[in-house]
Amino acid sequence: MLERYSLPEMAAIWSATHKSNTWLQIELLVCEGWAHQGVIPQDVLEKIRTARYNVQRMQEIEQETHHEFISFLRSIQEQLGQEGRFIHLGLTSSDVLDTGLAVQLKEAGMLLSQSLADLIETVVQAAVRYKYTLMVGRTHGIHAEPMTFGLKLALWVDELRRGQQRLAAALEQVTIGKISGAIGTHATIPPQIEEFVCEQLGLGVAPVSSQIVQRDRHAYFITTLALIGSSLEKMAQEIRHLQRTEVSEVFEPFGPEQQGSSAMPHKRNPELCERICGLARVLRGFAVTSLENVALWHERDISHSSAERIIIPDASTLLHYMLHLFNQVMSGLQVDAERMQTNLHMTGGLIFSQRILLALIEKGVDRQEAYKLVQRNAQKVWSMSSNGPIEGEALIEALCSDNDIAQYLSCSELAELTNTDYYVKYIDTAFARVGL
Repeated sequence: MLERYSLPEMAAIWSATHKSNTWLQIELLVCEGWAHQGVIPQDVLEKIRTARYNVQRMQEIEQETHHEFISFLRSIQEQLGQEGRFIHLGLTSSDVLDTGLAVQLKEAGMLLSQSLADLIETVVQAAVRYKYTLMVGRTHGIHAEPMTFGLKLALWVDELRRGQQRLAAALEQVTIGKISGAIGTHATIPPQIEEFVCEQLGLGVAPVSSQIVQRDRHAYFITTLALIGSSLEKMAQEIRHLQRTEVSEVFEPFGPEQQGSSAMPHKRNPELCERICGLARVLRGFAVTSLENVALWHERDISHSSAERIIIPDASTLLHYMLHLFNQVMSGLQVDAERMQTNLHMTGGLIFSQRILLALIEKGVDRQEAYKLVQRNAQKVWSMSSNGPIEGEALIEALCSDNDIAQYLSCSELAELTNTDYYVKYIDTAFARVGL
């Protein structure tokens, strides 16, 4: 992954050094397991515990063998001498590769889980802060009815928590080891050693495996990351819309020395949220590749391996970065409540059309007839918008002048129908359901 989109703690997990250290840890644990079975003498085990790999020697051997893992093994065995014959006893490469990958995924999962929890807490605080901050709700990008910004954020909290649940489930599925030999029969290494090694590493044990851990597990993990990324994109895109000049209700953070354009000094662009939206597209691409990795030939081929070297570390790294970035956005979010109020009323009361419709129905007017009565007046008000924001309650004024309306609703009754308290009376219920 590009350093620009990496955070140090996640990059360390996917480094070549950490991967090789994890492989060595697994090989030594297998030797411990063989010692428990009485196969490796205790004095030999003591020597094996001093085993180390040599990066330079690994690179030299790989030039000859064109096999990364054999190069790793030979560099250890050469250093150990005679005792080196016990390294990798009864194993196949994938025993160590897949179990090592599970260890890295467990570590990466801990970082992702913590970052997601941190983001949720930030959004929770914002939702509570803006619980009763009125704004217009929009459907199809068009003004609909009043709502609150806090309710919008409570919706995000609920979705992020679902992502949290999915991530936990995906990690349970993917943090699975296997030490079962060349085609998964345990013919060359008993199940007891597999169980011992996985227990020491804090991993689950694949109940049955081929030469590899099955890739539906990894596809579940990657698609879960992509789905969380899509949720972040949805939220970032909403902030982008609300930051548009014509809306100007919500703004991502912008530092005093920050510059938005090389040409236009006035520019303040939602570039952090745009970055999140772009990276979410990359994550979804990784999800497709992970699904294609599920179907391998017989007990295993290697077509998944090259792709996984990219998609698993990069997907983990990208989502970790995106969570961190969006947490920064939400922590420094600037909300213009006055502009929200201005925008709420910029259509001259059109946002109250449904409530007026319902009031007419309560008076006994047929629904379709009531709809037409309100709609024809609403269309008159819409025609005024070409001159800019509509001043006052133009819809109420139009309705008051409509004799067909007047026989059912007085002007005072119509005016009462514009009370915005009506639209937030159940906000507390929604927040209680989300646990806020």
